[in-house]
Amino acid sequence: MTVQPARPVLQSTERTDPRPARSRESILDAALEHFLEHGYLASTVEAIAVRAHLAKRTVYNLFPTKEELFRAVIHRATETSERFVIERVQTGIGEREVGEELAALAVEHARAVLAPRVVATRRLLISESQRFPELAIEYFERVPSTVIRAIAARLERYDALGLLSIRDSQRAAEHFAYLVLGSTLDRALFTPGGIASNLIDSAATAGAGAFLRAYRAAYEK
Repeated sequence: MTVQPARPVLQSTERTDPRPARSRESILDAALEHFLEHGYLASTVEAIAVRAHLAKRTVYNLFPTKEELFRAVIHRATETSERFVIERVQTGIGEREVGEELAALAVEHARAVLAPRVVATRRLLISESQRFPELAIEYFERVPSTVIRAIAARLERYDALGLLSIRDSQRAAEHFAYLVLGSTLDRALFTPGGIASNLIDSAATAGAGAFLRAYRAAYEK
């Protein structure tokens, strides 16, 4: 019997074209700025295409309507928040001293929430919440509420490890979030240029310290 030589395995040279992804991000960035400046009603896809330095057809290929484009702008911030929960809030528990972990989480949380694009998206959604009430509700549930629930679950872990004394994890998570962000978030919403990173970090660290003093484990008292 004649043995046929093995055929060489051909490796695929096909690669995902990065251009649509780059175009999508450029469009969403331009749309966010344009919607903020002109409001939803006065904004046009044509003007957003010009701002993104792309052909109008390219925009319509990715986002067939202005409403879909607006929703995509909001959903991008939602996806960023969900990644933060998975990558930051749910990991690294009990690996260092609890105060260090809380301070690190506080700074990362503040930087994520107060990132200029995130603040701009929140400002935009607030301004258009009456036009898109269901989108505002969805954002609140999937962004602030999801983060609070994840922080609450993390605090329960600290309680189980005997590192913090947590009786009501939901309320404790709310305390943590507001101590960390405090008036910084309010200031950011009214400061188009954003807040200096050193101010964000110092306020977040101070908030985490206040939280730790309030919720320190009973055996340390």
